[in-house]
Amino acid sequence: MTLTRTESARSVDPAPRFTDLLAAEWIKLRSLRSTYWVLALASLVAIGINLNAVHSDLTYIDHPPRPIPGLPPYRYDALYHSLSSIACYVMAIAAGSLGAITVFGEYTSGMIRTTFAAVPDRRGVIAAKVLLIGGITALAGAVVSTVSFFACNAMLASRHVGLSIAQGVSLQAVIAYAAIVPVCALIGMALGALLRHATASIVSLVMLLFILPLMFGGDRYRWLHEIGAHLPMETVNRLTYNPDSLTTISKWAPSVLDSWITMGVWAVVSVAVTAIVVRRRDV
Repeated sequence: MTLTRTESARSVDPAPRFTDLLAAEWIKLRSLRSTYWVLALASLVAIGINLNAVHSDLTYIDHPPRPIPGLPPYRYDALYHSLSSIACYVMAIAAGSLGAITVFGEYTSGMIRTTFAAVPDRRGVIAAKVLLIGGITALAGAVVSTVSFFACNAMLASRHVGLSIAQGVSLQAVIAYAAIVPVCALIGMALGALLRHATASIVSLVMLLFILPLMFGGDRYRWLHEIGAHLPMETVNRLTYNPDSLTTISKWAPSVLDSWITMGVWAVVSVAVTAIVVRRRDV
């Protein structure tokens, strides 16, 4: 029996839409409860760290240290303490690990073969992963950043040292504090695609985000400092810096615009690396 051209076309399954790919990726993520529970727990821990830090500081605010001759009087930096670096590191490692797991997890389990057999368009699959993981981690980062800032400064308002969102660089800091979370998730995806190994991916993520900046500190050599200033976590440190505080930054610190561009470049390059590696490598 010979099928006509019309009947043959009807027998072919339609190509999956991008919304179908998003739904498939959401099902995969939802089926692994440990992944999103880790992100949710990390978000709660990060908020708790910031709230506890500010609450612990209330005693020192009420009883400030005696002024030291030759030094300016003590002034509390509400922005630095409400958006602490420790909480940011917690979110960065959680988001980066989640991004890595979504890629290397399918390779180690062999599910990637089923995925590409059903959807030969690898770029579409990666685009769906990027949009889903980027969106989820961006939401988590926004929640942590917003809740931490407003809750901490609400506690500080009674001591008249709190900040409003429109004051100084507060809005910039809140946005940057949230934006670094999806950027770390995309970096994790790139490492997961390159290494395809759980331990190697997570260790490389920690090395890049936290260990490598320690090798580029100090102000002795400008070129060394400038390399370190363009690493992912250093961009958020620059964007959350409060110029009205007593803290000083390096004389070679990048500009605010430069730090925003650097953060964007890390995100774009990570997506490009993930797409190229997954498309060209055999499963």
